[in-house]
Amino acid sequence: MDFYRPDTLAGALEVKAEHPGALPIAGGTDVMVEINFDTRRPTALLDLTRIGELTEWSRDGAWLRVGAGVSYTRLIAELGALLPGLALAARTVGSPQIRNRGTIGGNLGAASPAGDCHPVLLASGARIEAASLAGTRIIPAADFYLGPKRNALSPDELIISVLIPVRHGPQQFAKVGTRNAMVIAVCAFALELRPAGRGVGTGIGSAGPTPLRATEAERFLGPLLPWDTPGGPLPPDTVSAFGDLVAGAARPIDDVRGSAAYRRHALAVLARRTLTWAWQEYN
Repeated sequence: MDFYRPDTLAGALEVKAEHPGALPIAGGTDVMVEINFDTRRPTALLDLTRIGELTEWSRDGAWLRVGAGVSYTRLIAELGALLPGLALAARTVGSPQIRNRGTIGGNLGAASPAGDCHPVLLASGARIEAASLAGTRIIPAADFYLGPKRNALSPDELIISVLIPVRHGPQQFAKVGTRNAMVIAVCAFALELRPAGRGVGTGIGSAGPTPLRATEAERFLGPLLPWDTPGGPLPPDTVSAFGDLVAGAARPIDDVRGSAAYRRHALAVLARRTLTWAWQEYN
């Protein structure tokens, strides 16, 4: 196995163009486990840890640009107020040691249906910035996930940042597992309220071949929320119907972590709870 450790992004892109099979590694929290268990044997590793610009974040108007090498710990500490949904998800990832090493770019590159950041990125309308020697392109999060552990990157591309709209309303994230962290989610759900556009965003994790949006639930809920008269509880029928629509958007399977029926039930509960929490915050 060859090992490449460039000092610049340009150098990394040159390596990726010359060796498309080179597997990017930053935190290594997924990659090294797969190598150690011999479930993956790449021809080469491409170490990105020396590339400083991948670890930076900035704000440009209505968008936050978060470098692919920003760790979960930094998402919590530095971006918790700006991206509360993403911070909530990051808090459930692994142990403190894993959160110190693992990165948002690695979560995206792995493209696991159970990745904790994915539902929030879908709910917030995030975009992934990918680069190659041919240039950069922007991929909406909704188009990024192609299948279990399959993403929309070309063989010569690297994830360099995630573009996330600055939030203008409450964000929530919740997941079901045998414990709160250091566990793969049985299912997960993210919600964003968007008062300016009177809409909502959703994201479902670990309940389908890819992370999913509950688009019918979004279309249903946005027009029914009493945006101009906050202060009171939401109609129970609206909350219940929203949960049912979220559950209906899932495509779960039976596996060792839970049955498809349980996942649908749990998603309905998570959708109702996160909606209630988000509305209380909006009030």
